[in-house]
Amino acid sequence: AVVAPDRGEAVEALRGLDRRRTVTATCTRKDRPVAFLFTGQGAQYPGMAAGVYASEPVFREALDRCCELLTPLVGRDLRELILAPAGQREAAAEELALTQSTQPALFAVEWALAQLWIGWGLEPDAMLGHSIGEYTAACLAGVFSLEDALKLVAARGRLIGALPAGGGMLAVHQSEEALKRRLPPGLSIAAVNAPGLVVV
Repeated sequence: AVVAPDRGEAVEALRGLDRRRTVTATCTRKDRPVAFLFTGQGAQYPGMAAGVYASEPVFREALDRCCELLTPLVGRDLRELILAPAGQREAAAEELALTQSTQPALFAVEWALAQLWIGWGLEPDAMLGHSIGEYTAACLAGVFSLEDALKLVAARGRLIGALPAGGGMLAVHQSEEALKRRLPPGLSIAAVNAPGLVVV
C-alpha cells in the first residue's frame, strides 16, 4: 500500500519500499468471503476493457461469446465500442451513450470480468448489482441462462432507449407519505429505495 500525491513519489516509494510508507504482508487464510458488485449505466466508456481483453484469454473468450450472441440482437458488434482504439473513442462514446448500446455492453463486460475472477478461483459468496448489474448478478446466480440474459438485456436497452428524451431524477431524503403531500404537479415518485429515501 502506497500513498503518494503524484507519479514521481509513487515510483520512489515503490522502489525504496520505505517502511514508513509501505506495508507488505502475506495472507495465508483462504476462507475469506468474496462479494461481486456490478455497476449500472453510467460507468461505461469506450476502451473500458481493452487492456484486460488484450491480456486475459478467459476474459477475451467470455466477452467474445457475449458480443457474438448480442450482435444479431443489437445490430452491431459491441466490441467496436467496448474496445475502441484511442483514435475512435470520441465517435464510440456517442454511440456507447445510447441506452440500447450501453446496457448490453456493460452486461457483457461485467459477465466476462466475473468469468475471469471465477477462473482465478474467486467464487462469490454474494453478488449485488445496480440496474443492469442486477441482471449480471442474476445470470451468474443461475436465475437465467446467458443466452436468455442477453436477450433480456438487449430488449431492455432497446425499450428504454426508445423512450422520449428529457426529464431527470432526484433523490429526496424524505418519507414517501411526506413527499406525496409536497410533490408539485408534473412530478411523480419513481422509486422508494428506503423509508426515508425516495426518487422523484
